[in-house]
Amino acid sequence: MNEVTWQKSSYCAEGNNCVEIGDGTDGRVVVRESAEGARMLHTSRERFAALLPAVRQGRLDL
Repeated sequence: MNEVTWQKSSYCAEGNNCVEIGDGTDGRVVVRESAEGARMLHTSRERFAALLPAVRQGRLDL
């Protein structure tokens, strides 16, 4: 994978415990936790877009 430009979540406070997203070179969305930068999840834009409403509504909160 080539260079990815990462964007931190707007809910991220200072520190390294943040969710980051980026555009993969293959047109997919790449997601990682900043503290575990080498571990990445690759998904389609459609699946990522479907995940966002559940996150925003708190349906995935533990």
